[in-house]
Amino acid sequence: MEDSRGPLLPTSHQESGHSQNNGRVIVEGWGNRGGSLFPGLRKRGHGHGSRSWIKIDQDGASKIVELDKATIMRHCSLPSRDLRLLDPLFIYPSAILGREKAIVVNLEQIRCIITAEEVILMNSLDNSVLQYEAEFCRRLQNNKDQAEDLPFEFGALELALELTCSSLDAQVKELEMEIYPVLDELASSISTLNLERVRRLKGQLLALTQRVQKVHDEIEQLMDDDGDMAEMYLTEKKLRSEAYEAGDLDSENDISEHTKGSSKSAPCSPIRSVSGVQKLQRAFSSVVNSSRHGSLSTMSNGDNIVELEMLLEAYFVAIDNTLSKLSSHKEYIDDTEDLINIKLGNIQNQLIQFELLLTAATFVATVFAVVTGVFGMNFEDSVFDNPSTFHWVVIVTGLGCCFMFLSFLFYFKHKKVFPV
Repeated sequence: MEDSRGPLLPTSHQESGHSQNNGRVIVEGWGNRGGSLFPGLRKRGHGHGSRSWIKIDQDGASKIVELDKATIMRHCSLPSRDLRLLDPLFIYPSAILGREKAIVVNLEQIRCIITAEEVILMNSLDNSVLQYEAEFCRRLQNNKDQAEDLPFEFGALELALELTCSSLDAQVKELEMEIYPVLDELASSISTLNLERVRRLKGQLLALTQRVQKVHDEIEQLMDDDGDMAEMYLTEKKLRSEAYEAGDLDSENDISEHTKGSSKSAPCSPIRSVSGVQKLQRAFSSVVNSSRHGSLSTMSNGDNIVELEMLLEAYFVAIDNTLSKLSSHKEYIDDTEDLINIKLGNIQNQLIQFELLLTAATFVATVFAVVTGVFGMNFEDSVFDNPSTFHWVVIVTGLGCCFMFLSFLFYFKHKKVFPV
């Protein structure tokens, strides 16, 4: 990849040190002048917060630069809270913010700042970041001699949305290939190992659903707000700003020529003429500045934002489809859990029925044992005088116990407690 020769910042914003090594540009910020009260605490100030970024210009050339937080804030006119979204030390949900001179994008692993002239991408070894850099540079170089369908900032935003949606959809497909075999195995064989695997997959599914839902909500919220979409027309705002500045210079030159002509035709006091010219220039410049700021601030009312809205709508449909897949997977897991609960409930009912039968049989056996135990006591009675009498006692007791057990079964069948 060829390095861009254009400087990242104006000459008035050059830092104290600059070195170049193997195509790697090192930009150092101002150092920390004050000492820290806590020697073990690393203070992230102007000199310590430098991170590695990838700068991609309009020609498709990229280079790696080291920039600190303050330098980016000055260059892109961003507040500190917006840069916290791009800090890898913090975990923030996906967000797309439109600002006056930049678009802050935080979509999964793609964290970048898009301006009208360049993309400042956070350097990382993640595959999504490397793919974004290579693909965006390739598109810019291929479209260098062709008419651009989209502004520079929209092309960069489109690629970030495209890679994010495709990455999330690939993760959903990968999870789908793992979920269905495990659920089918669990439905056929309920075991602790299968339950643990389903629990782990369900946790991954919920985490992925939250990430997809956040991207879905962010795009939907952006589509519902025309003002936020109008803020993202950075190229158009830049051209209008340059046109208004050129108009201010022309109007000032006209005023100066008019004052010179009036001074030649009608001589007057130098003091009064100078003060009158100054008042006229100040009044005219204030009117022009107020009209310029008013027109720039109300761009959202007159701009045609259909182009950006159609771009967002295309990826909104894609991310909504991915979210629907996750919802169907969750419903399949819930259905499998319901089936497992039904099976476990059926097994539990069978155990309860068997326990009822066992309890009834135990009760009948206890009655028989009590009768035999009573006659087994060592006491004198006329029953023991005839040996066959005790046999009849045992037979009658056994028949009574069988009748009692059959009565229990008939009662269970009548109450539909146990199908016999």
